[in-house]
Parts: sequence; structure tokens; C-alpha cells
Amino acid sequence: MGQPVVHFEVTGRDPKALRSYFAELFGWEFDTDSPVAPAVSEAGNYGFVNTTDDGVGIPGGVGGGTGYPGHAIFYVGVPDVEAALQKAESLGGTRVMGPERNPAGHLVVGHFTDPEGHLIGLAGPE
Repeated sequence: MGQPVVHFEVTGRDPKALRSYFAELFGWEFDTDSPVAPAVSEAGNYGFVNTTDDGVGIPGGVGGGTGYPGHAIFYVGVPDVEAALQKAESLGGTRVMGPERNPAGHLVVGHFTDPEGHLIGLAGPE
């Protein structure tokens, strides 16, 4: 096995709105009290989230601010990709792909963009 993914990050012009969006979509809770490098996000505007539970998941963060370029890269495991895509759309996201079944296994994936246009992946069982 290669090196595991250990962190994800989403940055954008309105980090507070992004954190609110992902909190509603996935039930994440953010800690904005920890410092972060100024090159990554405005001070006090980066929310760390620990999505690990029973050794499953990875930690990450959402931040940025005015003048910070937006980027996002991660896949979120969900029990039902179609339901998650529908909820993302209902909260202002846009479906880009899926759900699509992986022909080599028992995995379904989908892509959507959040309200600021970041591409996000979803992965779940078929």
C-alpha cells in the first residue's frame, strides 16, 4: 500500500460560508482556535476538522479568505452517493458526475462542486 491520505483542505474567498456549508452537508464541526500558516489562510479563519472515528477517515481543514485562491481535493465516504449528491444540490452545490459504479469493484463515486465551485468527490458502497 502506498502512503495514505492524511489531510484534506478546502480554501476559498468566504471560509465561514464554506464551513457552514460542509457542516450542514456532512455534520462536521470546526475548530478555528488553532493557528495556521499565513500562506494557507487568514489568521482565525481556518477551521480544523477531525473526521477520524474508530480509525476511519482523515483530518482536514477549511479556510482561506479574501485574496486566497480556492482549491479543494478529497473524497468523502458516504453511505449513499445519490442521496449525498441530492443533498449537495439542495444546499447550493452542482452535480458534476455520478453516481458512477466502478466496474472493477463495489464502489460508487460522484463529483459535485460546492457553492464556490470547488470539485469534491464522494465515494460509497454500491
